[in-house]
Amino acid sequence: MQTPLELQILSLPDNPGVYQYYDKEGKLLYVGKAKNLKKRVASYFNKVHDTGRTNVMVRKIVTIKHIVVPTETDALLLENNLIKKLQPRYNIMLRDDKTYPWICIKKEPFARIFSTRKMIKDGSEYFGPYTSFKTVYTLLDLIKELYPLRTCNYDLSESNIRSGKYKVCLEYHLGNCKGPCEGFVPLEEYQGKIDVIREILKGNFKESLKDFKKHMQFLASEMRFEEAQQIKIKIDVLENYQSRSTVFNPKMSNIDVFTIVSDESMAYINFIQVSHGAIIRSHTMEIKKKLDEPDEELLELAIIELRERFNLRSKEILVPFEMNLGEDLKVNVPKLGDKKLILDLSERNAKYYRMDQLKQIKIVDPDRHTKRIMAQMQKDLRLPEEPRHIECFDNSNIQGTNPVAACVVFKDGKPSKK
Repeated sequence: MQTPLELQILSLPDNPGVYQYYDKEGKLLYVGKAKNLKKRVASYFNKVHDTGRTNVMVRKIVTIKHIVVPTETDALLLENNLIKKLQPRYNIMLRDDKTYPWICIKKEPFARIFSTRKMIKDGSEYFGPYTSFKTVYTLLDLIKELYPLRTCNYDLSESNIRSGKYKVCLEYHLGNCKGPCEGFVPLEEYQGKIDVIREILKGNFKESLKDFKKHMQFLASEMRFEEAQQIKIKIDVLENYQSRSTVFNPKMSNIDVFTIVSDESMAYINFIQVSHGAIIRSHTMEIKKKLDEPDEELLELAIIELRERFNLRSKEILVPFEMNLGEDLKVNVPKLGDKKLILDLSERNAKYYRMDQLKQIKIVDPDRHTKRIMAQMQKDLRLPEEPRHIECFDNSNIQGTNPVAACVVFKDGKPSKK
């Protein structure tokens, strides 16, 4: 007979995501990321760890919660967000203020482009965050190769340029800058390059890749093969580059996301809290149906309950269908874009939670699981009784000759080979 903790581990999905360990008092012990949630969490319980601290933590674990995300990179970013927000006792690596790097297009005449760990709300544009410094350096190096931009921090206002306040530096003589400080390049031309670079950072660089490859071919034709190979390596990194993260988007502010997945007896409502563009909380609750209530009614009740329980103050919420929750709340039903992605992520977590619960029922009470399947099939197929015994036949022939037939049998929802 499995313990409740073993059942939770067995029912975990094989997807990338973040797991959270809680003790018997409901206190958060640890937050971690995984490429495969089931394998990673199981590894904590099938061996003796080298450090006593980890062994003590494992003995305290009573409840495991998880959040499924699309990629391992998203898991890394979400782990970082949750650790900084929730400060788990056994996480020490990410408790400082260290953050992942961004690429900034500075709001100024003849804009600079550089990497930074800090976001300053001065109208500048930020792209990221990036979990790999290699990606940041590759992007900046490739941009520098094809679009020479200034690196100085001069105030290149029109009056300063006209008055000759600044002189070109070594970067100009090396060919790394076009000399905007002395007016050698018009602002419109420079801004056109910034617009192209902005599209590259958004991930829309199909057209730009043609320029990169043309530059690589030019270097090869000039017998500069080592330089051409360096460009090729950078192009390969860019082609595998994913510019957007579902779990962190600086364009979003404070938003609450709610979705619902239901069956004939239960409803599962997932809630995701987004604060300053980052996911900082996810929670799934169950509601047992009594009178076959519609999803709209159940979700409305859950939203009121969850907003009160977590003391939520966001003025905008995302939901899968139109709802009336009062004039103080902006209800949004996204169909496209980043908000639709975060809504889909919430729905996916609700579905995985439901699957986890069904897996645990299947392990603990196989007969109950079988009865549920039979009842659902009877309802879906509109049968007078449960289809306990099913025979499926298939006949085939070759233009009327060489007939072949096959039969498969299912008993109580399981294949029967006898």
